[in-house]
Amino acid sequence: MKNVPKKNTGQSSEGPNFTTASTIVIGAGVIGLVTACRLQQQGHQVLLLDPNGVGAGCSFGNAGHLATEQVFPLADAALLPKLPGFLLDPLGPLAIRPRYLWRALPFFFQFLRQMASQPRKLNTAALTSLLSDAIPAWQRLANAADCQDLLRYQGSLLVFEQSRLSEVEQIAALYRHQGIALDIMTHTELLQHYPGLSPSIRYAIYFKEVGHTLSPSLLNERLYQWFLALGGQFSQQKVLDIHQRQSQLQLTLASKTIRASRVVLCTGAYSKQLLQPLGYKLPLEAERGYHLMTNPVTMPQIPIASFDRKMIMTPMQHGLRLAGTVEFAGLTAKDNWQRAKLLRLHGEALWPELAARSSQVGPEACWSGLRPTLADSLPVIGQSHLAGLWLHFGHQHLGLTLAAVSTELLLQQMNGDAAALQKAVPFRADRF
Repeated sequence: MKNVPKKNTGQSSEGPNFTTASTIVIGAGVIGLVTACRLQQQGHQVLLLDPNGVGAGCSFGNAGHLATEQVFPLADAALLPKLPGFLLDPLGPLAIRPRYLWRALPFFFQFLRQMASQPRKLNTAALTSLLSDAIPAWQRLANAADCQDLLRYQGSLLVFEQSRLSEVEQIAALYRHQGIALDIMTHTELLQHYPGLSPSIRYAIYFKEVGHTLSPSLLNERLYQWFLALGGQFSQQKVLDIHQRQSQLQLTLASKTIRASRVVLCTGAYSKQLLQPLGYKLPLEAERGYHLMTNPVTMPQIPIASFDRKMIMTPMQHGLRLAGTVEFAGLTAKDNWQRAKLLRLHGEALWPELAARSSQVGPEACWSGLRPTLADSLPVIGQSHLAGLWLHFGHQHLGLTLAAVSTELLLQQMNGDAAALQKAVPFRADRF
């Protein structure tokens, strides 16, 4: 039932038989793709590697939301009393496969530690520092790559069906304290400005300075074509092992080895596997998310997230994408497509017109992907303990949002920028 992207989105440079390379980027999701583009633009000769092609995984099926308002880490003590209800509700936003629970315990232990007041305060500050420049960074990137037409900066809504006005105001105050520009909208204002929303929605927070893309997959395609035009090369290969050999890094592939002076690891949820042999023990888990593409006659003009339902609807070029839910099941478990289908029920409750178009959605509209989440909700951006090996992964639900600004911070570090090295301290791989 999965909507599977093409194995690669353009001409693949499989030959010549690479044995040496100047710079290798491992992973061609949006993080690796943007990294490869910017390095190639700076004059490096980049070889991009990914066994699944370009722009697959979460970079293909995400909500498309440039969610610069999401400054709060996922580890929140307010979740604890809600967890039993989430886990017992078949339509709930969270699921943990029983057989996987014991394997995820080290992550959950670290996750609980990050809920304490001081870690949460520091993590919020670090995340806010990245998100504050995420939209301008995307504008700089889109101008360079000529893909401005795929991005919209019209804001988004966070809607409330059950909360009282005082509760909404308290939540809004937390966002404002972090510098997030917003307005509170009443039921009457919502129906006036966004006809089609369910009358059950009582209030909303309108976030003014966020955006979305009309198509994550097409955005990746444009970036990839820009990368090729700059002279970059792509090979659909899986990296099995990384180790240092004299003054170079050696990558073991299925049929050959490659040596390079510089390697950037952008392998998302699979990063822990590659880094464990190098001595890293990271609290990194794959948060499995789902989406469902729908085709209503009319769509909202901006993304609409639900505070109560923990999901989001985003208007895109080919329909209205419903996305969300979190499932802990590991890297290889079979997908539970009921979690994708339940998104339709939530979507119908928020945008009633969907209920009249149920026949328009087929099994090919379902998708799942693995979000790479560290216990503190911060990515890893910086140098490893191996000379020449740089790390760039772990952006949880914010991979698309942070791709441009995170890459800028990485490249500034690679160029020896002292201010960037200081800013990146919270994102070091050895912070745990």
